[in-house]
Amino acid sequence: MQFDEGADLDVSQVSDLRGVGGRVALGGGGLGIVGLIVYFLFQQFTGVQLPSGGLPQIGQGQQVESGQLAEKCKTGADANKDEDCRVVAIINSIQGFWKDQFARSGKTYQVTTTNFFRGSVNTRCGNATSAVGPFYCPADSQVYIDLDFFQELRTKFGATGGPFVEAYVLAHEYGHHIQNLLGTSDRVRTRSGPTSDSVRLELQADCYAGAWGNAATKTPTASGRPLITNITQEDVNAALDAASRIGDDFIQKELGGGRIDTTQFTHGSSAQRQKWFTTGLQTGDPARCDTFGTNNLG
Repeated sequence: MQFDEGADLDVSQVSDLRGVGGRVALGGGGLGIVGLIVYFLFQQFTGVQLPSGGLPQIGQGQQVESGQLAEKCKTGADANKDEDCRVVAIINSIQGFWKDQFARSGKTYQVTTTNFFRGSVNTRCGNATSAVGPFYCPADSQVYIDLDFFQELRTKFGATGGPFVEAYVLAHEYGHHIQNLLGTSDRVRTRSGPTSDSVRLELQADCYAGAWGNAATKTPTASGRPLITNITQEDVNAALDAASRIGDDFIQKELGGGRIDTTQFTHGSSAQRQKWFTTGLQTGDPARCDTFGTNNLG
């Protein structure tokens, strides 16, 4: 995965909060791999906020180190050599894609912010530590990520990793933003089980991520030209590998005790996550991502 070295980056889509706070665990040791799923589902779908555990209060929209980000992340050339800038470029491309998709439907896409944090963060969905992984908060319509998660994908989950894996993760979270804008998130009634609304929501976000991937090398951004110049089959394979390692069955078996209980599924199986990401990637059509309108989730 490579970026157009002459294309401009738009750092206004990112808020860098990494200069605030430290690593504070919830519940005396963090949420754990399975707990991260339950924690945010509980808050997002019930509206109840769990105890803060003394996490630092970061004001909404406060930017701590974004000036430094703007200084070093100017063009695609910076994205090709710096991880922070690469993530900025990916976010620019994803939002450029959805801006175009909404415009084609006569709608206006609402650009949102991705917040980089380290250790812990306060959001309108509640307080969280890095243990919850990347997440989208529908209450403030923003994405949150500790970039160390990409290293954890490799070390704890055993994923291959790489730039397109990072892109898949971010595009999935922006898929939740699309669901929030379209009102799809409001359709969630059943919160666990192999065909639950929660699983359908997550698989649709995977499909939306794939749809962006299909158009990534053709999507113009602020500079009027695509930021991403090529995505290889190796990149795609790495993303599929990551999808297989964040399926409910893989997490339960490999990281949660060894027993697979489909009644507790909230995100879908590894095979389902791969299937729906591939559906989006092959078709490039978000309309083909209607996981709520099918009885065959894979």
